[in-house]
Amino acid sequence: MTQSMAAGKKPAAKIRVACVGNSITYGTGIADREHFSYPVQLQRMLGEGYIVGNFGKPGATLLRHGHRPYFEQKEFGEAMRFKGDIAVVHLGINDTDPRNWPNYRDEFVGDYLALIDSLRLANPKVRIIIAKMTPIADRHPRFISGTKLWHGEIQQAIETVARVSGSELIDFHTPLYPYPNLLPDAIHPNSEGAALLARTVYSGITGNYGGLQLSQLYTDNMVLQRDVPLDIHGKADAGSKVRVSIAGIKAEGKANNRGEWSVVLPAMSAARNLTLTIEAGKQRRVFKNVAVGEVWLCSGQSNMAFRLGQSASANADIPLSNDPDLRLYDMKPNWETYNVAWPESALDSLNHLQYYASTTWRQSTPETARRFSAVGYYFGRMLRDSLQVPVGLVCNAVGGSPTESWISRNTLETRFPAILRNWLSNDFVQPWVRERAAKNISASKDRLTRHPYEPCYLYESGIEPLQQYGIKGVVWYQGESNAHNVEAHEQLFKLLVDSWRENWKSTDMPFYYVQLSSIDRPSWTWFRNSQLQLMRNIPNTGMAVSSDLGDSLNVHPTHKLEIGQRLGRWALAKTYGRAVVPSGPLVKSARREGRAAVVEFDYADRLSTSDNQPVRTFEIAEYDGMFYPATVSIEGSHIRLTSDKVSTPRFVRYGWQPFTRANLVNGDGLPASTFRIKLIH
Repeated sequence: MTQSMAAGKKPAAKIRVACVGNSITYGTGIADREHFSYPVQLQRMLGEGYIVGNFGKPGATLLRHGHRPYFEQKEFGEAMRFKGDIAVVHLGINDTDPRNWPNYRDEFVGDYLALIDSLRLANPKVRIIIAKMTPIADRHPRFISGTKLWHGEIQQAIETVARVSGSELIDFHTPLYPYPNLLPDAIHPNSEGAALLARTVYSGITGNYGGLQLSQLYTDNMVLQRDVPLDIHGKADAGSKVRVSIAGIKAEGKANNRGEWSVVLPAMSAARNLTLTIEAGKQRRVFKNVAVGEVWLCSGQSNMAFRLGQSASANADIPLSNDPDLRLYDMKPNWETYNVAWPESALDSLNHLQYYASTTWRQSTPETARRFSAVGYYFGRMLRDSLQVPVGLVCNAVGGSPTESWISRNTLETRFPAILRNWLSNDFVQPWVRERAAKNISASKDRLTRHPYEPCYLYESGIEPLQQYGIKGVVWYQGESNAHNVEAHEQLFKLLVDSWRENWKSTDMPFYYVQLSSIDRPSWTWFRNSQLQLMRNIPNTGMAVSSDLGDSLNVHPTHKLEIGQRLGRWALAKTYGRAVVPSGPLVKSARREGRAAVVEFDYADRLSTSDNQPVRTFEIAEYDGMFYPATVSIEGSHIRLTSDKVSTPRFVRYGWQPFTRANLVNGDGLPASTFRIKLIH
C-alpha cells in the first residue's frame, strides 16, 4: 500500500485525450496502425498519466451534407461517450472532394462550431485543440482539378473556427509539407509522418517545443542587417518569456501555444564587436563579436560555388583577404553531385532534408576565403571597399542545381504544377539533371527518394532553415541546368524571385544575377537573350554580363573577379545609390532609317571596342532567320548598321554565337550584352 493510499488519497485521474478525425487519425496506410497511428504514438509520448482514444473514421467529412459526415458515424458517438478532457480535431481533408466543398462550403464553419459544441456538451471542461490540415501532395489525382485551391480555403476556414470558438490551433500542415516522401499515396502519412503529427499534438498539449531554437545563422561573428527593424524570432516552449538584448537595447516577447515568438528591435546603424543575448525561461544564448552591416545571400549552382582558390586571380588575392569586417557563412553540401551512386546513409539523410554540413560565421582570412565562393567574395570585397561597413555573405550554392529546386513548394504547386509530376522523367527538367540525380540515388528502391535537384528540395533544405534571417538582397549565378528550355526558365526564374521575396517578406528585395557566359552550347544564345529580357520584366533586378569571359569548352570559366565586381556595381548603383555605372551597354531600342538599322543602348557612354579592333558580330536581317554580317559605325551612344544584302532591315542581333567574340564596350570597359531585337518602323 502506497503512502498516499494509506492516507486515504485517490490516485490522480488520468487525462483523457480524444483524437477526432478521418483516415489520417485512424492510421490508414500505416502497415501496423495498431502501434504506429499518430494517437498510439502520442500515447507513448504522453505516458501513463494520459489515456488517448483514437476516434478516426476513414472518409469522414466535417460537413454534415458531405458524402460521409462525421456526425453520423459511430466514432462520433464513441468520442462523445469518451468525454475527453482534451479533444484534438483534424477534419477537412475529405471535404476537398468535389462532391462536398463546391456545394456546401458556406456550411463548413457552422458545422465545425457545432462539432465543438458537441464536445463541450459531453465535457464542459474539455480543452479543444483543432489542427490545420495535413498536406495533399501534387501526386494526388485531384490535385490540379481544384483540390489544392479548396484545401487552402478550408485551412482559412479552420483558422476562423479557432478564433470564433476560442479553441487552440495547432498546425499539421507545416511539419509534413516539406516531406512529400512521407505521404506514399499523396494523402496518408506513413508511420514516420504520423510521428510528426504525434509530436505536434504532444507539444500542443504540454507546451514542450524543445526549448529555445533559433535560425542556424545565429552564431558568434554573425552580421545583422543595418538600418531596418531587426526581427529576432524562433521557437521556445509555449508561454516562455523571451528577452533579447544588444548594444543596450532590450525587448521582450512571449512564445505562443505553437512555440512561436518574435521580438522586433529598432533599426541599428553599422557597428562591431557587439554581444547579442537571447533568453527564454532558464535558457540563455550569448553570441559574441556580432556586427551590424550589410548582409547578402550568394546562391545558384557551380559557378557561384566555384571557390576563390580556383579563380584566375587567386594567388594575388588570397594573401590580401584578411578582413575582420567581411564575415562569411559558407553552406557546403555533405555530398557533391558527382557521377556516383550515393550510399544508403546519404539517401536517408537526404530524405530528412539533412543536405548541408554544419557551419558558423567566420571572419575573412586566407584560410576561410580560399574555400568561399569566388564571385561572392569579390562581390563582398567591393561592397566593403565602397561602403566601409561590415558585410556578411551567406553562400548557399549547389553544383548542377536547376532553378526549380530553389523554388518554394507552394509556388510551384500553385503556378507551375506540371514540373512537379514524376520529375525524374519530366521534360521540363533538363536531361542531364535527371540522369545525374538518378545515378546518385540509384541505390534506393523507394520511388520517392529525395535528391537536391528535385523541384523544391534546395528551398526546403537550404532556404527555409535560414528562417527569414534578415538580408539586404541576393546575388545569383545559375542557368546552365535550365538552358535546354528557355521558355520554362522564363517562368521559373520569375517564380524563384517571387518566392524568395515572399519568404523574406520584401516585395522589392534586390536580386542581381549573372548572365550565362560563352560556351559551345547551341541554346545559350537564346538563353542569354531571355535573361536580358527578364531583367526588363522583373522589378529591382540587374544582370552582370559574362559572355566576354567564357571558355568554349569549360562551363566553369575562371575569371571570377570581374563577375563579382559587375554584380557589385549593380548593388552599389541601384541599392546604395552610388554614382557607379552598373553595366555595359544594354540594348534599349532599334529603328530603321532608310537602309540602316540604328540601335540605342543604355549605359552607352563612350562606346568603343575591348580590343581596339572594329566592332564584331553585329548582324541584320529583313527576314527572321536570314541574317547577314553588318557594317558598323559608332555614333555617340548609338550604332548604325548596314549591309549591301539587306535593303529593309527588320531584325538585329549581336554576339549571336554560343561562344562569342563580341567586343562592344562602354567607357568603363564593361561589355555589351548579346541580344536580338526587332526594329521599330
